[in-house]
Amino acid sequence: MSATPRIADYAINEQFINRWSPRAFTAEPISEETLLSFLEAARWAPSANNSQPWRFLYARRDTPNWERYLNLLVPANRSWAQQASALVVVISKTTYAAPGATEERPALWHTFDTGSAWGHLALQASISGWHTHGMAGFDQELARQELKVPEGYVLHAMVAIGKLGDKSSLNEALQAREVPSPRKPLSELAAEGDFSL
Repeated sequence: MSATPRIADYAINEQFINRWSPRAFTAEPISEETLLSFLEAARWAPSANNSQPWRFLYARRDTPNWERYLNLLVPANRSWAQQASALVVVISKTTYAAPGATEERPALWHTFDTGSAWGHLALQASISGWHTHGMAGFDQELARQELKVPEGYVLHAMVAIGKLGDKSSLNEALQAREVPSPRKPLSELAAEGDFSL
């Protein structure tokens, strides 16, 4: 994984520590079956009232949609993501129909649930020997138009998926950042009772 291994404050499964977000990829093609297995893991994420607000649009390298998806990225992200194997746009539906109801109402938790689904996707990819890197740096309005995303849906991120490549393929500034990032201590993130963080 890295010359600087991550260390958890408490005992957890190694999959959580081993998952990280590199930028150097090998440009290796990915089969649709492999990519769909990551999205299948996302499908099983928990959601309020089982509303499943997440939606995923994707393009695999060497397919007709690849350049369209690359063109949605800001130049800094495109410079390295062009070596990925797939790009996925993460979207969520902002309304839902409660069980037994036919009328849609605001789904105030759609972002929370979709974040859970993205986490499932990232972990399944990592378990399978692939890496993911989520990006906010893309043109949301262009993506909405280009990918025909209707109103009532929010675009959250694009995710690059690929096999880990050599960091020498990156510019010097990115090479220096191409290591698994640390985390704040749990004591800075969680407290029993009242907010004291």
